[in-house]
Order: sequence, then structure tokens, then C-alpha cells
Amino acid sequence: MSAPYFYEPQIKLGTTTFTCSEETSKHCAQVLRMQVGDTLQITNGVGNIFEATILDAHKKNTTVQIIKEHTVAAAAQKIILGISILKNAVRLEWLFEKATEMGVHSIVPLLCERTIHERFKTDRMHHIIQSAMIQSQQAWLPNLSQPIPFKDFIHRYNATDKYIAHCEPSSKASIKTLPISNDLLMAIGPEGDFTINEIEMAMDAQFQPIGLGPTRLRTETAGLFALSVLKTF
Repeated sequence: MSAPYFYEPQIKLGTTTFTCSEETSKHCAQVLRMQVGDTLQITNGVGNIFEATILDAHKKNTTVQIIKEHTVAAAAQKIILGISILKNAVRLEWLFEKATEMGVHSIVPLLCERTIHERFKTDRMHHIIQSAMIQSQQAWLPNLSQPIPFKDFIHRYNATDKYIAHCEPSSKASIKTLPISNDLLMAIGPEGDFTINEIEMAMDAQFQPIGLGPTRLRTETAGLFALSVLKTF
């Protein structure tokens, strides 16, 4: 069984001893009941992984000694997922978790013309992404931006290939026929879909309209389906 895996953004290469955060310390000492000499792994979310042993197991400030460190290269493919906020936060949380597990580079919550939402809980969403990174034992934490209006998103973010998925009966390519690139941007709208105005704005900004199949998908399903088709490994 692999050693328990934790996220500590403050740890840096060259560190010899490190005092873990209260959250990590509590999980080590109280939940897992780890003892002095036990081994764990720590990532800082920017490509570095540290193997460490416990010097002092304490529920508030567990201290570890770093015995090995290595760097994991960032994925060659960079996918930025722009996706509308949902009124049902649980479904959006599920999408953020699964997108992180799949290795998305960045998530941009969108405020579209038909977006219906409550308050966006940024801290909770960050925690969900961090937990998903730890669970899937990755070394790179996806970027999560603050929610931004769709009209700002299409001009602020750029990529070699930019796609907007919508349900309007107009000319668009099937996602199954797209060439898979290493630098792409995918826009997914709210459950009421993007408006004609938003689609036209995106096309004016060189977004290619695409379809996700014959059925109408929920926003979070559409986001995960698009990632599953476009993600390389």
C-alpha cells in the first residue's frame, strides 16, 4: 500500500524538516493514527513530491523529516474548462472533483446570460479541488479562477484551439471529429444553453462551435464528457 498523500502548498524543494498544517497534522495523528517513523508523501501542487517520515506526531503541528524529493513534469496537454455556475452547487462540486481527477489544467466558472446561481463558495471549491488532487495522487493543482462574465472570458483566455458547445440547430462540428491538441479552451454553458448573442460573440472571438451528441446534457455532464473525449494521457 502506498504511503498517505497530503497537500502542503508552503513546502519547497530543499526543505529538510517541515511542520505540517493543522489539517494535515490532525489527519495524520488522529484519523490515521500515524506514529513517529511512519512514512507519508507530500505535494505542494506545483509539481514537487516529497517523501517524509514523522519526527513528532501531534494533532496540531506534526513535524516530518524529508528523506526524498522529486519533480513531476506538467502534463503536455493544457485544457482550460470554462463552465457556467449552477444553482445546484452539489452538481458543480461533483464536476470540479471529476475534472481535477482527470487532470484539467484550469477551471473558469462562468456567469452567462442564462446562468442561475447562488453565491459561489470559492474556499469550498478550492478545498474540493485540493481533495481530488490528493485522492488521485497528482502533483499539479488545477487553477481555479473567480467567476467572470462570459463576455470577459472569451477575450481574457486564449488557446490554440477554442471551442464552444451549444445546442442551437446551426452548423457545428461533432466533438468526436475534432483534432486533439495540447492547448485548448472549452466553453460549456448553463442548462438553458448559451444565448444566440453569446454564441455569436464567441465565434467573433474565433471559437469553433461544436456539438456533444444527439441528446441534451446537463451542464456538469457536458463538461465531463468533453474532457473525456479531448483529454490525452
